[in-house]
Amino acid sequence: MKHYRYCLVVLLGLLVSGLAVAQEYPRPLAQLELNQDDVMVFLGDSITHQCLYTQYLEDYFYTRYPQRRIRFHNAGVGGDVAADALVRFAEDVASFKPKYVSVLLGMNDGRYRHFDPEVFQMYERDMTNLIEQIAACGAKAILIGPTMFDMRARRIRARAAGQDEESLRQFLYYNDVLAFYGAYLREQAFSRGLGFVDMYSPLNNITLAQRKSDPQFTLIADAVHPGGPGQLVMAYALLDMMDVSRQVSRIDIYRDEWGEWQTESDGGALLEPQRESETSGRFTFIPEGLPWVVPDEAQAGYDLVQAGNNLSREVLRISGIQPGRYEIAINQQVIGRYTDRELAAGIELQGNKLTPQYQQALKVALLNKERNDKAVRPLRNLWGQMKGKIHSGLAKDKPEEFTAWQTEFRQKVADLQAQAGQYEDRIYQINKPQTLEYVIHRVD
Repeated sequence: MKHYRYCLVVLLGLLVSGLAVAQEYPRPLAQLELNQDDVMVFLGDSITHQCLYTQYLEDYFYTRYPQRRIRFHNAGVGGDVAADALVRFAEDVASFKPKYVSVLLGMNDGRYRHFDPEVFQMYERDMTNLIEQIAACGAKAILIGPTMFDMRARRIRARAAGQDEESLRQFLYYNDVLAFYGAYLREQAFSRGLGFVDMYSPLNNITLAQRKSDPQFTLIADAVHPGGPGQLVMAYALLDMMDVSRQVSRIDIYRDEWGEWQTESDGGALLEPQRESETSGRFTFIPEGLPWVVPDEAQAGYDLVQAGNNLSREVLRISGIQPGRYEIAINQQVIGRYTDRELAAGIELQGNKLTPQYQQALKVALLNKERNDKAVRPLRNLWGQMKGKIHSGLAKDKPEEFTAWQTEFRQKVADLQAQAGQYEDRIYQINKPQTLEYVIHRVD
């Protein structure tokens, strides 16, 4: 009896201990889930203000989930540190009632010099405050580690400008400083149960791999701001680490062991195939989404990370047909010729620019690019002007002048937000997938 009681006490102790551990160590956010009417805010500095990685991420959701009205708000301002983001948080972030707030800050916080404990303490203090404010407004924070500082690109630019090596000394270990800031954010995500995205490693790893064949390769020509390919790598990293859907659709048409045609599909509705002869047939597929397509300026980055294969698979597999070479057309547009073996192995269509679904997704991406160029980036420029007014002391020194300017500022902000919303309405008018009629016939 005593032994029984002892075991019971030990078991209860283990259960209580397990609960304490579970409470002490919350699970980090594992997956980015955006549903109807959800809002995601991208908070950051000039790298977010560029409206590129945010744009490409928007493209993914606009095409993958065309039936869900998901809203995005870019809250990046050039030159920002965490303290600046706190100043505009209520109006530029919390007022949108986001489900998620991604935070990409740190590049400017380190002051572009060797690691300084006092500088880091300010960053730590302000980031803690920011994280708490995000939680207070009911959102979940996704902390993004700072991107890469490309010292080689900085050195190349300095030499082209006639600067000597001494002028670069302060930047020498800045990439390492950013790695430390990213490690701090990762620990915050672990301890608080938040999302975390490592931007530092993908950019550095790709750069290292490419420099084995091209020593001057860079994704960040000015050392700080990634161009289109680098920003695509960033969008991919966020989507990949937040475990989004990796497949657009799958179509399987095959003969079973009794010689009967069977079909399987994911990501849409596949209607019964019609066999017209031993070497030709047709079928109809109604997809739920479109492939992830980006503008030309980001394509090199898309290819570097194999984004299509990894996050946008659109697979067609046809097996059990007679040997030969077959031509495939979708909605009367020939998209290619394939052998029976290639079709049996499965062909990936997401990168085929001839397909109607690719062309439709491209229209979405180009319209979203226009939305960002004509409405979102000008909106962020206005917020940059607001920061300049605040830093100049205008509100304190000339309150009446500041109030008049602020009134005009808010009207311009409202106009640009309305314009961005109108673009979004147009995007949701053109992003609905079309019914696709596939025709296949042997050509040799």
